Amino acid sequence: MSAENSATRATTGPAETHAPGPPRPATLTHPTTPSAPTALPPLPPLHCLRRLEPGPPRLGALPTGTPVWLVSRHADVRQVLADPRLGRAPLYAPDAPPLTLAPNLLDDPQGILNLDGAGHQRLRRTVQRAFTPRAIARWRPWVASVVEALLDELIDQGSPADIIAGYTRPLPVAVISRLMGLDGLDGKRLAHWSDHALSTTAHSTQAVRVAMDEFAGFGAELIAERRAAPGDDLVSGLLEAARESDGITEQQLVSLVIGLVVAGHETTMTMLGNALVYLLSDGREAWHRLSSDEQSAAAATEQLLRAVPLGDGDVLPGLFRRTVEDVEIGGVVIPAGSVVAADTRTANHDPEVFTGDLLTELFSPLAAPMYTFGAGPHHCLGAWLARMELELALHRLARRLPSLRLAGPAGSIDWRRGLLTRSPNALQVAW
Repeated sequence: MSAENSATRATTGPAETHAPGPPRPATLTHPTTPSAPTALPPLPPLHCLRRLEPGPPRLGALPTGTPVWLVSRHADVRQVLADPRLGRAPLYAPDAPPLTLAPNLLDDPQGILNLDGAGHQRLRRTVQRAFTPRAIARWRPWVASVVEALLDELIDQGSPADIIAGYTRPLPVAVISRLMGLDGLDGKRLAHWSDHALSTTAHSTQAVRVAMDEFAGFGAELIAERRAAPGDDLVSGLLEAARESDGITEQQLVSLVIGLVVAGHETTMTMLGNALVYLLSDGREAWHRLSSDEQSAAAATEQLLRAVPLGDGDVLPGLFRRTVEDVEIGGVVIPAGSVVAADTRTANHDPEVFTGDLLTELFSPLAAPMYTFGAGPHHCLGAWLARMELELALHRLARRLPSLRLAGPAGSIDWRRGLLTRSPNALQVAW
């Protein structure tokens, strides 16, 4: 799943969430006077977040002060993501205004996320063969075996248990590690890089840069190893495809590799954890039906992907594009050079398209395409892999543990904060 698709809210008026401040510096205390810990305010589960009412494009501002046109209706979001007059590359042109207060993995101008046209397609072709529905289907039996092994371990440990540590975190890490041939990768090291790669306020700018330099070094070493000894893995396949295509730089290859490592596990882990928060609280009545058959689990997966966002969206209000000429969207002419945010979260709930909610529609087919994975040329490469992992994880978990429940109130969940994504640090469950 693409890291681009992880935020969906802006500050456009009094009804919106407040923009966060700049990265917090390290706390300095008097050497003989320990500081008392500051209690963080509770956060609502992501399926409970307030949403905008879809409407015509409206002008707001990012936390950086940069003006942004927020586009929220389903049809308008589709236009923003597919119209060639709006691109990613112009966001990083010399005259482009600042988008974020601190750097993160999304900010590489030469990365696959921020290229358009032929340059983007050249990079995309190097990996897209590994993520087609047919290619992903071949991995399904193996992923199912990983799911069952993790469930065996979880059940053996006994109730209650932390389902994040025992299930939602190790599953996508195991899958992307196998795909990329990363056997033996330290999970704590990977979590450290991922948290810094997607940091907004959790880490200082300097800490992010140091971590990203280390991560890039890991990517460069991995590429060198696979050049010397190719294997049957995604990195080796990427290098073979790159040799057949002119114009791909070493920096782009490194960026692509580390981006796949992060996107290949972070967003699936986040989505699975947040889906369980919903299913074991407000959606508890649907739990038994998830276990009935894989078709029901597949339908529920689509609805959960549509309705439960990956993050709060306070910093990035959606999927950014910049106009290269005047463009009319939803009856509003947006001038050339404007930053536009496609608010996919609001579009995924547009009442003109989606008339029900999760309680009534969880097992129904989608009424229209959702935009959780984006749309157009930058549609997420890992969409089918994420779907398959989520579907198997939910179905097998419900089948093996039909009495699964939260071991505490949803309002007391300890959340990962200060990142583009938000998910539980831990989630105690019982059965």
